[in-house]
Amino acid sequence: MDALEAAILAILQGLTEFLPISSSGHLVLVPAVLGWQDQGLAFDVAVHVGTLAAVLIYFRHELAVMGASWLQSIRGRGVDADARLAWAVLFSTIPAGLFGLLGKSVIEGHLRAPLVIAGTTIGFGVLLWLSDRFGRHQRDEHSLGWADLIIIGTAQALSLIPGTSRSGITITAGLMLGLDRRAAARFSFLLSIPIIVLAGSYLTLGLVSSPGPVNWGVLALGALLSAAAAYVTIDLFIRFVERIGMLPFAIYRLMLGAVILYVYA
Repeated sequence: MDALEAAILAILQGLTEFLPISSSGHLVLVPAVLGWQDQGLAFDVAVHVGTLAAVLIYFRHELAVMGASWLQSIRGRGVDADARLAWAVLFSTIPAGLFGLLGKSVIEGHLRAPLVIAGTTIGFGVLLWLSDRFGRHQRDEHSLGWADLIIIGTAQALSLIPGTSRSGITITAGLMLGLDRRAAARFSFLLSIPIIVLAGSYLTLGLVSSPGPVNWGVLALGALLSAAAAYVTIDLFIRFVERIGMLPFAIYRLMLGAVILYVYA
């Protein structure tokens, strides 16, 4: 992989990790159309580090408050709104973690096909628009109860199916439960933190068990560009999501799915 390929894929990963448009769909389509080889496990780890850094930096103040409140709750000093939100993020991560462990062989063996990605990209795009169109948009992320968290956590587990989009399906679930667009997006981004940590750790274990030559310059470039692209994406999306809604992303998903079908069918 040369520097140009690394730059394009890193920026693409940073953009699509947090937009509800399916990062796996793009990372399947772009190399196939351009005739590039697989980017490799080390590069996947690097761009995951970049996107994790972006979301940690963006939410650094909220995370500091949530972390302090969470520690206070563990010490038995009461549970305030920030502690509840921290527990909500952790609790909602459990289904995806279990599904990833138990369904790993099925996902890797049967669900990474381009036609599966095309179908989930289109189907969940339609569901995203429906949830935005008919959702009540009256709640914030602090109002989520245990039943809500089970639903959002289960939805996040489904995002392990390629083409679903982790941010897309969790935002969809939040909107269905009556969250406003900003709250659904913020909670989705907070949920990404433990999931990216788990995914990055899993990829790192695979990398350690199959060592090979490492181009550290390309990896550093990938991490840096994915972090920059992800940070800008998070900021712009949260700033403008109430105004633009989900329809543009749903339309884009339909178009992306159609292109994947055209290329691979």
